[in-house]
Amino acid sequence: MSGGSVERVRAALRAAGHADSVAAFPEGTRSAAEAAAAVGCDVAQIAKSIVFRAGERPVLVIASGANRVDMAKVAAALNAGAAAPVFHVKRADGTWVREVTGFAIGGVAPLGHATPPLVLVDEALFRFERVWAAAGSPMHVFETTPEALLSLSGGRRAEVREG
Repeated sequence: MSGGSVERVRAALRAAGHADSVAAFPEGTRSAAEAAAAVGCDVAQIAKSIVFRAGERPVLVIASGANRVDMAKVAAALNAGAAAPVFHVKRADGTWVREVTGFAIGGVAPLGHATPPLVLVDEALFRFERVWAAAGSPMHVFETTPEALLSLSGGRRAEVREG
């Protein structure tokens, strides 16, 4: 499945006018620490994809690899401006993540999802010139900028970090 997933990410990058900067790392990039070691950057420059559930809607949080995500902040950002909470956010299991995104955990890309998610991009990523995100498999990442990541994902900036 990963070959098709990586090709889906490459096609989505090209369709968006972004360079195909996908790189393969056979030693793996499943965790933010592994990805940072593979590409030679700070772990905070890894744009990790975390999928939550809001009912049957997928919620994609693209967070700095150095940060833990606060689910209450995610819910608050999704519900901003609503008179009453519309989205109740909870953790998603791996089977559901694969079904709704088309990606396995460890390779969830910020674009090319089977079901378009609601997307929040961690404010912490915007202090970097370059960041790296999963490209469809636990062995592939692509290089981009935080601004391009925001555009590619269709997301919005949010403070989602714990603490």
